[in-house]
Order: sequence, then structure tokens, then C-alpha cells
Amino acid sequence: MASQDERSLKGKVALVTGAGRGLGRAFAERLAAMGADVAIHGMREHGPAEYGEGSTLTAVAEAVASAHRVRTIRVLGDLTQGADIARVVETTTKQLGPIDILVHNAGGDIAAKGGKPDPNDAVGIREEDVRAVLDRNLLSTILTCQAVAKEMMPRRQGRIVTIGSVAAFKGRTNGSIYAVAKAGMTHYTRCLADQLRSYDITVNCIAPGDTRTGRFMGTRAVDQNRMVETGTLDRIATVDEVARVVEVFAGPLGAFVSGQVLRVDGGGQCWAA
Repeated sequence: MASQDERSLKGKVALVTGAGRGLGRAFAERLAAMGADVAIHGMREHGPAEYGEGSTLTAVAEAVASAHRVRTIRVLGDLTQGADIARVVETTTKQLGPIDILVHNAGGDIAAKGGKPDPNDAVGIREEDVRAVLDRNLLSTILTCQAVAKEMMPRRQGRIVTIGSVAAFKGRTNGSIYAVAKAGMTHYTRCLADQLRSYDITVNCIAPGDTRTGRFMGTRAVDQNRMVETGTLDRIATVDEVARVVEVFAGPLGAFVSGQVLRVDGGGQCWAA
């Protein structure tokens, strides 16, 4: 895996969506450590404070820039809306340069109006929550990837990384619509990879299992036995264990890797999918 000290992404521009906290911020930190200039996207300026992982999106962008000696900007937008996506892409391009790397992390199982859908099962989930979960995950992935791919294609280069979930492979009674949305994301990622092969643009997906982000820890009961960090793979991943995978897909090692979905769950699912 590429060392951060190599600065192998120096001169590249990355857009990381949902980057104000949790995995999104960790992905942004990883790319910045490798030398990339990073657009830090979020839906709300004060989003990082919602689960105690920061204060504002502006502060996150400033902290990443200071820690890694790269340029950063903060960009706000609702990625279920085409006009917002176009503005995010345009702002990034104007202030940092053409986008070389997209890490689309925006989404999750929280409804657009806030809070977790309840009940969230295959029969009982409310229509408004179905639409919110599908829009925040699947629709935002399709629209954002489309917009960035169109910018990459004339330059015949680029890396696109989507963030899925192991839920896409096994399904689940609770969180069924979320699992369906992530399964759709996974298939879209593979289709997009096939379409962009001739343009030298790689498209891959990282599919985490349970990860100890602020949101995960703050929205459910956590088995403390799974909070260890060594001695077993039957545990909840640290944010860093998931985020470091972006170095492969976005860095030099991933130049000839496309259409892949890498599950990062400690081997919790060891069958083909």
C-alpha cells in the first residue's frame, strides 16, 4: 500500500462527498496525506457537530489543509438535486482544478429530515422514508457519478470510488430499504466501470461492515465485546481500517483495478457475491 510520505497524489484534485465527519472525513484525510487537494463536501455546514465529530464543515476543511499542507475547500449541496451537484462540481473545478478522484461517501440510513427510519423493515417502512433512503444513497450515487464522469471523460483519466455496504450482499430484515439501495449502488458501480473502461477511468466500491463512526456509535446499542481492536476479527472496525482502502483504489496500486467491490468487514462474509 502506498505510503502517505510518498505524496503519490500530489497535483491531483479529489472531491469527497459526505466528508464532514466519520468515514468521509477519514477518506479526505487519507487522500490529503497522499498529496491531493480536496473538496470537502457536506449537506449542512454544522453537520460535523451532529454526532460530536467536529464543529463546522469549514473548520474540517481548514484542519485537513493545515494537517497535510494541501489546498482544500468546503462545498455544500444536496446531492439528490442535479442543480446542487452541478454547482459542487463547478465550484471544485474553478477553485481547485479538474476533478481527478471522486469518493462518493454521501448517504447512509438516516432519512432526509433527520433521524433513523422507524419502523425500518420490509413491510412497515413509511413511503417518505423509502424515498429518503433511496434518494440519499442510490439516486445521489447515480447523479453525482454521472456529473463527475462527464468531466473526466474528455481528459480520459480518473478514479471513482463509491461507498457501499456489506448489507448489499446479505440483506437484512431491519434496514431492508437501505440494503436494497446499497445493492443498487453496487450494481451501478460495476455498470459504470464497464462503460468507462475505454476512457481509462476506474470505478470501484468499498463496502464496509459495522464501523465505529460517531453516527454508528450514537444511534444504536453497541456490544462492548466487539469494541476491541486486536486479537480477533469479530469486532467493529475502526474508521482508519476502512479509510485506508481508498489508498489502493485512488492511488498508483489501483491503476488497473476496476469494477471491483471490496468488503471491509473482517471476513464477516466470506462467500462470493
